[in-house]
Amino acid sequence: METLELHKVNNPTLTRNWIAFGLCMLSYILCGTVSTLMSVYLPVAIPDLLKRKVSQAELGEIGAFVNATFLYGWMFGGLLFGVISDRIGRTKTLALTTGLYGVATCLVVIVPNWYSLMGLRFVAGMGVGGVLLVSTVYISEIWEKRTRPVMLGILAVSFPIGIVATGSLNIFFAAWRPAFGLGIIPVVVALLILFLTPESNSWQLTKTQLVLDPENIFDKRNRPNLIAGSIIFGSVLIGLWGIFSWLPTWVQSLLAAGEDGQKQRGLTMVLLGLGGITGGILSGFLIRNFGSKRTLMFTFSGCIVICGLLFITNHTFSNVIYLETAALSLCFGISQGALSSYIPELFPVIIRATATGFCFNIGRFFTATAVFFIGALVTILGGFGNALMVFSIPFLIALAAAWLIKDPDTNIKNLS
Repeated sequence: METLELHKVNNPTLTRNWIAFGLCMLSYILCGTVSTLMSVYLPVAIPDLLKRKVSQAELGEIGAFVNATFLYGWMFGGLLFGVISDRIGRTKTLALTTGLYGVATCLVVIVPNWYSLMGLRFVAGMGVGGVLLVSTVYISEIWEKRTRPVMLGILAVSFPIGIVATGSLNIFFAAWRPAFGLGIIPVVVALLILFLTPESNSWQLTKTQLVLDPENIFDKRNRPNLIAGSIIFGSVLIGLWGIFSWLPTWVQSLLAAGEDGQKQRGLTMVLLGLGGITGGILSGFLIRNFGSKRTLMFTFSGCIVICGLLFITNHTFSNVIYLETAALSLCFGISQGALSSYIPELFPVIIRATATGFCFNIGRFFTATAVFFIGALVTILGGFGNALMVFSIPFLIALAAAWLIKDPDTNIKNLS
């Protein structure tokens, strides 16, 4: 027994897998930072690029283009690089996508106008979408079954860690251009992934078996869950990203004229990230005790109530906003952690990755489209608070869909 354990510790494959996980986690963290970095600096970046002062309505309109473009890129990358990874391998695709969002982020430092910024954010979104999909598939293929769910849970929590880093950057970098220089880090990580990580044995075996005819995700048996899964995940993304993308700008709108809001916006993003991390970890315990379906329904209800408190009752900035933001982000984190196990369990193993990828990325299309219209909502509804309150409605849709769908069998106790 002792000899076996010693062999496992000294196993070079195990060591390389740990290196691979560490690099995937680092890339995942940086995805969270790159995804939310523009949201924090949007109120100062757009006026700087336009060389003039802008109104809330104009800021909302231009920001909607920038944020929606990023999400479209995320969706496109999630679809495209999943296919590419099946052709050229997991590690090469991970290196490609990590380097892609790194280079696109670096180039923001010298961007001349907001049109160019929009294009670079699309490319960065493609890279982020590819990393989040392929890294999850890669770790699930190289890690042992017994501890695989734990490692995937840790990987998923890495994204909000990156959001915390975004808030920290805003505290230390008042100027927005230097902050985007962090894109050099994922470029270095991409090179390390290319040369240090082992290719997935599962991919190497299955790439020669493409002649097999897999089950169709669109057949009558899978179609109801495919539709429901897309609605649930898409609705949550609309609510989450609509609020995440615009919460710092809403905070700025509550401050007195002349206040730069650097501290308030930064701390808000830190709280969003910390709440997401805590919620993601907590989701596993909630699912164990109450099941995925009940956990999601409770979480969606919480999102609706807290959105009402946050956006309806606050008309000037006060410290209570920090508390309510933390509570809302906790619900966000629980929903993301629960959906990571809930959506895949809706489908048989043979089509699980394909169907889950479809649900995730079709949802991103709806998200990008909805976020795009927030500029018009600000004008129509008379402010960012009223516009953001609209983004609680998707959680009501997700709540209804989760209530109607059949609860999948997620008996976590049997995993051991």
